[in-house]
Amino acid sequence: MQIILVHQRMAQARTFTVSAKHYVFLSLSYLLLVALGASGLYVLTFSRAADLEVPLVRSLLLSATQDESVRKDRFVRENLDVMAVKLGEMQAQLMRLEALGERVSGLAGIKSQEFNFLAPPGRGGAPVAGDRALSMADFQLLLENIARQVEQRADFLNVVETELMDSKLRDKMMPTIQPVNVAYNASGFGLRIDPFNGRQAMHEGIDFIAPTGSPIVAAAGGVVISSEWHHDFGNLIEIDHGNDIVTRYGHASKVYVHVGDIVKRSQHIADVGTTGRSTGAHLHFEVQVKGIAQNPAKFLAPGKPGARAQTVAVTSPHTSPRRPGAP
Repeated sequence: MQIILVHQRMAQARTFTVSAKHYVFLSLSYLLLVALGASGLYVLTFSRAADLEVPLVRSLLLSATQDESVRKDRFVRENLDVMAVKLGEMQAQLMRLEALGERVSGLAGIKSQEFNFLAPPGRGGAPVAGDRALSMADFQLLLENIARQVEQRADFLNVVETELMDSKLRDKMMPTIQPVNVAYNASGFGLRIDPFNGRQAMHEGIDFIAPTGSPIVAAAGGVVISSEWHHDFGNLIEIDHGNDIVTRYGHASKVYVHVGDIVKRSQHIADVGTTGRSTGAHLHFEVQVKGIAQNPAKFLAPGKPGARAQTVAVTSPHTSPRRPGAP
């Protein structure tokens, strides 16, 4: 296609040839102008929709706003449901932590007044510049991290409680309580001159001097494995405390426990006497580890305040005594 331009001011006519490329360019330019005009009209119309009294425009704008609000409400509700479930799990974990904390503090000897798990800890500090409000995603991530930390702390406290319980039980099964309420002993552990034949002999325990009838208590908790007459030690009681530790109580005048009985720490098990091979009223006390006699002084703590007083304070009432093996 050719276009010829003729004008009186022009010395000669001008001819322009319009090719297919020019048609394409003009079409695209036209479509671009139409799109820009429509976009401008759309923006102008909906930005001023609140001021316009056009029912159709107002209804379209209201419908779009309601749809967006519904989507936002659905998103918030779904996230709140997820966070509510997570919050319930955390509440259960916190209750478990409180109970664990009470038990662990009790096992560790920490008084409740010194550390209260139920009271919120004091916090404070200066404001930080550049702080910002938490978004929904930030809050959900923080909640998940806290839940994970709470679960880890609960597992750790469970391990600590188990270790403390084992340690507590081991301590209660160790013969550290002095079995008689006396301030001294007449014969210690080791080589000595035998009071009957005058020869040097090994003494495998400690002789505690006490009046006949003085209470004898268990140096630790355990099970009675022997309560019988012994030709050397008279009325003899043996208690197994576990971990291959056995204590022996000899020369008793009366016994109040029998084979198979479970005795508690500081329980009244017998009375001091002078039965068997004895020169006077006393208690022969032994500690054996794996069948080998050890020095009881390594286990007992007679010098600690209240150690001897405790042995008498916790004595239990008993019925009429009887010799081991008697019906």
